[in-house]
Amino acid sequence: MRLAVQEQLLPGDTMQVKWEAALAWGFDAIELRGAGGHALRARLPELLEAQRDGVVMPTVCVDMDHFIGDFDPARRADAVANMATQLAVIGALGGVGAMTPASWGMFSRRLPPFTPPRSAEGDREVLLEALTRLGEVAAREGVLLLLEPLNRYEDHMVNTLAQAAELARATGLGSVQVGADTYHMNIEEADPLAALRANADRLGHVQLSDSNRLEPGAGHLDWAALLRCLEAIGYGGWLAFECRLSGDPARVLPRATAMLRSALRAAA
Repeated sequence: MRLAVQEQLLPGDTMQVKWEAALAWGFDAIELRGAGGHALRARLPELLEAQRDGVVMPTVCVDMDHFIGDFDPARRADAVANMATQLAVIGALGGVGAMTPASWGMFSRRLPPFTPPRSAEGDREVLLEALTRLGEVAAREGVLLLLEPLNRYEDHMVNTLAQAAELARATGLGSVQVGADTYHMNIEEADPLAALRANADRLGHVQLSDSNRLEPGAGHLDWAALLRCLEAIGYGGWLAFECRLSGDPARVLPRATAMLRSALRAAA
């Protein structure tokens, strides 16, 4: 398992400058953010140049205001189209995959009006359609489509690893896998380690943040137990920081990577 950090957490105006900080602070790669308007595709020349300069960019996390499970068909189609180009870019970079939730901030069953405008059957239909289409794109590009469960206050459709894994399996495509986020797991999984073990066959990526959405070590998650579990289930993928920071990045990020590397050595 190797450590990555999302690009917005690093200082610098170019990927090369960000890479210098990433290496100095104990990371092995940079996770990209994929804005709407096919912004990642427009960045491809810049990213290929950075790759030639040694920057490792294995994954991208979508960064839009609408997603593949949107209630509006036009917004949903745009989200699917943007994810397709993000998969293509990661394929061109020789990376692992692109990560998306079903939706974010669109609806919560825990907040008024409590009843969504689309049925659970309708949710499943649109998600399977999008996941299957994008899974086929991912397979052609030689990468993974990673479905991320979010907590109940941010999405009403896919909240647990089991829900995401079931949808991934239902596509019949090995290119559709689950992207686990420790912050959301901390809220939704009764037993996060049991959830990882139960869905190990579909676990394609892991994002890290502590119980309070800060960097690892700034909350109350048991990182040693989590890493022992990932080691035991044979997870060999990336561990990518997607978090807020409790202080100066130059101080808190090296502290977090040092803690995790110590735990990784113990787990191995």
